[in-house]
Amino acid sequence: MEKTAYVTLFNEMHPGYFDRDYVKAVSDSEPASEMLINLREFDEGVYEKSFNGEISFGYYEGNMETLIEAVRSVVPHWVKFFDGHSRVYCGYVNGEIASFCMIEDFGEHTVDGVKWKIGGPGCVGTVPEYRNRGIGLTMVRNVTRILREEMYDYSYIHYTYETGWYSKLGYKTFLTWSGSGIMSIIPPE
Repeated sequence: MEKTAYVTLFNEMHPGYFDRDYVKAVSDSEPASEMLINLREFDEGVYEKSFNGEISFGYYEGNMETLIEAVRSVVPHWVKFFDGHSRVYCGYVNGEIASFCMIEDFGEHTVDGVKWKIGGPGCVGTVPEYRNRGIGLTMVRNVTRILREEMYDYSYIHYTYETGWYSKLGYKTFLTWSGSGIMSIIPPE
């Protein structure tokens, strides 16, 4: 696929993106990345983590204030995105939220004449006291599997600096950007 197709996809998914103040604030010296994985090629066995019985995963069905409290402890300005209208998937430790993410539907987009159904985990976070245990990455692996089961073609990670972390699951950077605009286009192999 041509590099321009990735730019077209990004601009279609995020119209007027570089006009937003918070995007303009992203430094050229620390660009953000966009990542994709072709779900037909996703190997959920690429990342395996064993947990004892205190760790579980599933859709969030609890009180919104409890979820908001967890989100606020990770990235306070994400609270506005957790409005009760999105599917939320969590990792739990003894029934308490340890990690969370939204399961997003980015719609269908035509890329080089082929229609792609795109979804992805969004606003991915792990509550500080539960970090570095593999809970968050296992949660993202589970969400990626769910998207594949729901017949999405690609899973998409938007606006991240955690490329090494997501790449453990097979996600590949396809574009980097800063407040100045698109910096590089790296078509996934």
